[in-house]
Amino acid sequence: MKKKKIYEGKIIGLNVYALTIEKRKVKREIIEHPGAAAMLAFDEKGKIILVKQHRFGHGYILEIPAGTLEKGEKPIDTAYREIIEETGYEAKKMTKLISFYPSVGYNTEEIHIFVASGLKKKFELDLDNDEFISVVKMDVKKLIGMIKAGKIADSKTICAVMVYAAKKKLL
Repeated sequence: MKKKKIYEGKIIGLNVYALTIEKRKVKREIIEHPGAAAMLAFDEKGKIILVKQHRFGHGYILEIPAGTLEKGEKPIDTAYREIIEETGYEAKKMTKLISFYPSVGYNTEEIHIFVASGLKKKFELDLDNDEFISVVKMDVKKLIGMIKAGKIADSKTICAVMVYAAKKKLL
């Protein structure tokens, strides 16, 4: 297998691989991503804490808080860090819900989803210059309805909410 680096950015890299699969030579263009952690976070009243965030090409998207793993960082540590950074809430506990690959055909990213509980508002948001985030709280049933109606487009949010709802028999 040969690998040719095409691009290396702040969060992603792009490599072209030349390899043999079942005795056939093929090329694959692969986006290399370190992975991410996302949190299905519940406040003290049982509402899900979401972020409304500007995503280039799509405008403002309602989604669960998430962030990229830093080099050598465990997904659970990313989850604890990112919930504070994106919402100002600190979680007492993170429980693994599921991990999934959002785009298996061309991307190495794996998203690790945790259920965050025991949340307490600790900090005001201190956003980076390129971040545009506001916190939104919503009842889980309303969020499920928005997913079913096609009003939520983010894959990690859909995956987290629907897996949680299936496990809790809310569907």
